[in-house]
Amino acid sequence: MYLPHVAKPVRAAFVVLVRNSELVGMKKAMRQIEDRFNGKFNYPYVFLNDVPFTDEFKAETTAMTKANVTFGEVPQEHWSYPEWINQTYAGECRQQMQEQGVFYALSESYRHMCRFNSGFFFRHPLLDDIDYYWRIEPDVEYSCDIDYDPFLLMQRKGIKYGYTIALHEYPETIPTLWDTAKAFVKSNPGFVRHLAGYSWLSNDGGETYNGCHFWSNFEIGSLAFFRSPEYLAYFDYLDRAGGFFYERWGDAPVHAIAAALMLQKEEVHWFEDIGYYHNPWSNCPLSPESRLRCHCDPTKSAVHHYWASCTQKWLALPDNNTTLLAGVE
Repeated sequence: MYLPHVAKPVRAAFVVLVRNSELVGMKKAMRQIEDRFNGKFNYPYVFLNDVPFTDEFKAETTAMTKANVTFGEVPQEHWSYPEWINQTYAGECRQQMQEQGVFYALSESYRHMCRFNSGFFFRHPLLDDIDYYWRIEPDVEYSCDIDYDPFLLMQRKGIKYGYTIALHEYPETIPTLWDTAKAFVKSNPGFVRHLAGYSWLSNDGGETYNGCHFWSNFEIGSLAFFRSPEYLAYFDYLDRAGGFFYERWGDAPVHAIAAALMLQKEEVHWFEDIGYYHNPWSNCPLSPESRLRCHCDPTKSAVHHYWASCTQKWLALPDNNTTLLAGVE
């Protein structure tokens, strides 16, 4: 029920990093999330941009919802090269990746976005009073009615991170990410609370990374997780290594390595019942009951494909935390 003046049971918001040029796609996504969920629950939106939002963007997105909408600009220090980055070398690396055919190889803004989503979005002042976030992007589709409150579910069950699709990352974008993360863990062994997470991230006892990650264009998460001293130290270590600019480290594998090792299995939740599409992958609930509230095709859900097999692999992890995999240091 729409109750605009009643306090929410959870301090939560939709968090959207978006460009002014993506207004039409943003309105499309908002229309769906409002029709499918938020028209009943009235959670606020926080829009972030590395440049000021236009009056047109503000007016048209605000008109899409009855909920509160705020607009913020990303601080320059969160969307620029840190002093330890050799920008000449970074440019040479981008050119090499372009020659290898890597997606977004030449894009500097893509790298700033990945770094921001990895280590800074949760520090924005507009989120100071927010405990949980739901990430939304332009042009995504929600194909099922959502009749319950995912934020409240997470709060009640102690869930820290939620996803709909888990994929294998392109290895050419993150050649040194795993070795860097392992070096951090070796120096900070207390970082790891979930030993079984290694078997999700690696097929050879932790020697190499298999690329499994939660596709972060859909995330519902606890901001306390990202604000924790452990995660902040992890991000700072990665940031100093330079891989966001010398390679093309995405926020999805950065988040996933942390979630798989820092969080227990039951603290990470597959929102199987949320129908979601971001080109080219979809999550479509498979149960007959879900067909009554969804318009997606369950036979085309990502869970059926090898490239997205990381979801089933996570579900198959043991529920206890008793055995350290051989070879993991």
